[in-house]
Amino acid sequence: MTFLTQISKSVQRHPFHLVDPSPWPFVASLSAFSCTIGGVMYMHAYTSGSFVLLTGFIMLLLTMFVWWRDVVRESTFEGHHTGIVQQGLRYGVILFIVSEILFFFAFFWAFFHSSLAPTVEIGSMWPPKGISVLDPWEIPFLNTLILLLSGCTVTWCHHAIVANFRSQAIISLTLTVVLAIIFTSLQAYEYNMADFRLSDGIYGSTFYMATGFHGFHVFVGTLSLFICLVRLLQYQLTQQHHFGFESAAWYWHFVDVVWLFLFVSIYWWGGL
Repeated sequence: MTFLTQISKSVQRHPFHLVDPSPWPFVASLSAFSCTIGGVMYMHAYTSGSFVLLTGFIMLLLTMFVWWRDVVRESTFEGHHTGIVQQGLRYGVILFIVSEILFFFAFFWAFFHSSLAPTVEIGSMWPPKGISVLDPWEIPFLNTLILLLSGCTVTWCHHAIVANFRSQAIISLTLTVVLAIIFTSLQAYEYNMADFRLSDGIYGSTFYMATGFHGFHVFVGTLSLFICLVRLLQYQLTQQHHFGFESAAWYWHFVDVVWLFLFVSIYWWGGL
């Protein structure tokens, strides 16, 4: 075999990215499983429930960090994210968001199943007797405005990146992260001030599962946008290659839309 033949065989002849073997999918699955088991144990007052939940959550965060580090390295420094690879990643993010829609659909199904036809076990009324619902026009409405504003700022950032307006992109993405932190803080305050808990029947279960799971999505979206901000500051997001931000923006818009359904159905209609 000649030298030129060896060189030609070492050159990739297709635009696809053949990912190297990685331990992170297995570790992420194990971490998510630990979070699930720990959450169930914690809700049933098992002794080690909080430890298992916290350990799984920390493992999940660390896995997210090292996995994203590898993806950033592959896309930014190794140049593996060609146009066809980015198209495949877009399809993957769309399918992921569709799966999340079905997840929230289950929570809404549980809520409407109980609220539209309250059984005799909960007094044949909704909200059940003894439940002091939250005023939708206080913190929930304020959080709605905050999330809608954050959707505007993240869209502003996207257009700024495409137009190569670096300073505007940094300012708008920073505002988005700040608004997301404010939203999470207000929701935590709302949970602390509520008169009912997760264990207070079907209303408490559906309310905290739906809004709490949405709150976790807000946390994940905030973390994603913050990493995008760091990458933007390090000149890793360009006009042609900014799929990492694009996927985080899609995810954030999904979080916005889900909150609108939560506000209308659970906070407003569910408290009438």
